[in-house]
Amino acid sequence: MRRFGIPSEHALGVRVSDLHRFARHLGRSHELCQALWPTGLYEARMLVAFVGEPERLSLAQMEAWCRDFDSWALTDTLCCHLFDRTPLAWDCVPAWATREPEFEKRAAFALIASLARHDDLSSDTRFLDCLPLIEAAASDPRNFVKKGVSWALRGLGGRNAKLLKSALALAKKLAASREPSARWVGKDAQRYLAKL
Repeated sequence: MRRFGIPSEHALGVRVSDLHRFARHLGRSHELCQALWPTGLYEARMLVAFVGEPERLSLAQMEAWCRDFDSWALTDTLCCHLFDRTPLAWDCVPAWATREPEFEKRAAFALIASLARHDDLSSDTRFLDCLPLIEAAASDPRNFVKKGVSWALRGLGGRNAKLLKSALALAKKLAASREPSARWVGKDAQRYLAKL
């Protein structure tokens, strides 16, 4: 876990594939999530993503859990398996995109990437409104933020032809930036988007 940048002080060593199987056995339970999260255990918090009930989440609860994010793995799993399934996710994106803590900020971009993949109801305009957030955060030099920003730009561009054109234009602009992080994000996204 340390090799992949995941804190292991509060981990038991249970594989994510085993958590998935266990979650299917348990079923969805908001009450269980409320009991699991405060334990602070990595696997308990990961399990929340798989057994949570999106329709019962509150913005306050999402905010509290986001403040506890301490790794890309926990951030991405909650955003991609639970948070993106609630309309509240769209309220979190702009709020979290300007946060200072690394994983809170990454959460905004993990949500954009996941919403681009899973949200079949939102308009292109909603995603186009994310481009300024992506551009503003692209200069953040922290590894997990810049990777999240690139992921968001790639996910947005992969949604459809209209968004692809806009995402490629931003990727090209970022690739020409004087800022090393923005340049990295632009080039990384360009490589992926050019294949679509």
